[in-house]
Amino acid sequence: MKAYAPSNGLQIYYETFGQGEPIILVHGWGSDLKQSWVESGWVKRLQSIRMVIAMDCRGHGQSDKPLDQKVYSYNTMAQDVLHLMDHLNLRKADLFGYSLGAFMAVYLLGHNRERFNSMILGGIGDETEESKDARFIADALRVKDPSQITNPLGRFYRDYVDSNPNNDRESLALSALQMWPEGYPIQLGGVGLANVDIPVIIINGEDDYPYVKSDKKLADAIPGAQLVRIPNKNHVNVVVDQRFKKEVLEFLKR
Repeated sequence: MKAYAPSNGLQIYYETFGQGEPIILVHGWGSDLKQSWVESGWVKRLQSIRMVIAMDCRGHGQSDKPLDQKVYSYNTMAQDVLHLMDHLNLRKADLFGYSLGAFMAVYLLGHNRERFNSMILGGIGDETEESKDARFIADALRVKDPSQITNPLGRFYRDYVDSNPNNDRESLALSALQMWPEGYPIQLGGVGLANVDIPVIIINGEDDYPYVKSDKKLADAIPGAQLVRIPNKNHVNVVVDQRFKKEVLEFLKR
């Protein structure tokens, strides 16, 4: 099924696959549900054991793309997950977030954990004083001629965004400026993380810097959380790794 759910005046696009207990998938920045979850093979694997609900975050894919920086705060975006669940009359679900989706999920874990049975957080950790500055990303997305981009990482982000025809560079520039400085998951989850009583697994590629420098600190802040690092994988290529899929499926089956 393909449809839209209302959320604070915006339309959030989602698709559902399979049957069973629901799991909600929330993708990373600059991607969408098709790129992150369908083309990567995640939906095919997960729908064998769950009803899969994949959403396009605001500013991404086929969801609305407001040109207002403040609406891209992680806590504001996290409400779209709850509104989607309300729209589908779901009292509870499992939640699997990667990168952007994981930061949204950790906010929900600290503030709304009663709505979830378990959480899978992938590609998450603290930003650093250097990495939290997203101005070079916004600049790279806003320049008309990408050949003028001198920052190699900025060019990477521009090429990545341009690879998806559903992307709007300005809404993603605004979202980057808002989200990157907020990238501290323990602070996002707040004091509620200490009271978590649902199963949580954190999975990162072992070469996912800077996140692997702080992912253990995050796991230690969440009672009972499991931390897994996938060898020889980084923030980008771990998403399609079969070991990542195996860890997630085993976690859900437990």
